[in-house]
Amino acid sequence: MGEIRYLHREKGTIENELVYGGRWLRLVYENPVGKPILWTLAKRAWFSRWYGRRMDKNSSKAKIKPFIAQYNLNEDEFETKPENFNSFNDFFSRKLKLSARPITQDEKSAVFPADGRHLGFPCISTTDGIFVKGQKFNLPELFQSKELSKPYFNGSLVLSRLCPVDYHRFHFPVDGIISDNSLLNGSLFSVNPIALRKNLGIVWHNKRYLSFLDTKRFGKVAQFLIGATFVGSVTITCPFQKEVKKGDEFGFFSFGGSSVLTLFEKGRITLSEDLVSSSRKGMEMYAKVGDEMGQMN
Repeated sequence: MGEIRYLHREKGTIENELVYGGRWLRLVYENPVGKPILWTLAKRAWFSRWYGRRMDKNSSKAKIKPFIAQYNLNEDEFETKPENFNSFNDFFSRKLKLSARPITQDEKSAVFPADGRHLGFPCISTTDGIFVKGQKFNLPELFQSKELSKPYFNGSLVLSRLCPVDYHRFHFPVDGIISDNSLLNGSLFSVNPIALRKNLGIVWHNKRYLSFLDTKRFGKVAQFLIGATFVGSVTITCPFQKEVKKGDEFGFFSFGGSSVLTLFEKGRITLSEDLVSSSRKGMEMYAKVGDEMGQMN
């Protein structure tokens, strides 16, 4: 497989993704020799928990500075100085200064819930292929319920993929009242395109948390927090059954790549044109928390 290319919204350039653990991912997902590794290790929750505990140890601090240098992270955005983190996971789930992620204030706008590479589809049911021809979202499997999934069949969907190099706190895309989380158990496959191009079903087979955001302007918004290989845990930092504002923090992922999936009911949102255009080409678009992902209809 070639490079993973994405549109960088802010720069307006097409860039190649620097994949953390890319050689390992290609072995597991593209080489027949790697299939036993995938079955016995990569998809297993105990393997990710074991690795996550390693990243919680004080000794893991030694990985922080090399990681920052290798991926050219902007330390000026960090709320905490690199030398003051207690572990690699402490650094990985770092908070940023408020000024680092301004939230689009237009009342009619919805914003991306996380830093990452995003795909957006205005109508889920008419999408003829994601990454490769024939791959479509199976909404009943995703929700583990035909009834819960029904309002979203002709709705819009945004898949936000967080790489290990990204800011790993996730936020609310719009104002509303947040419901309780439901845990839908599953495996922990990688959510990297190397894996998703082989099997989009990873999204609805992986361990995930589902919550709903009841809103005045955007209807009932569904939000999935999707775990992946090496994700030690998903931590919720916002109380449920609470009124929240667009851009408020919802929680964070511990070490690993992860995804946030946001679904809107039919006719509730018009996704941003650059997001839709790049997605039609099978190319993700990089944008940050607080950047506009669409406008209320």
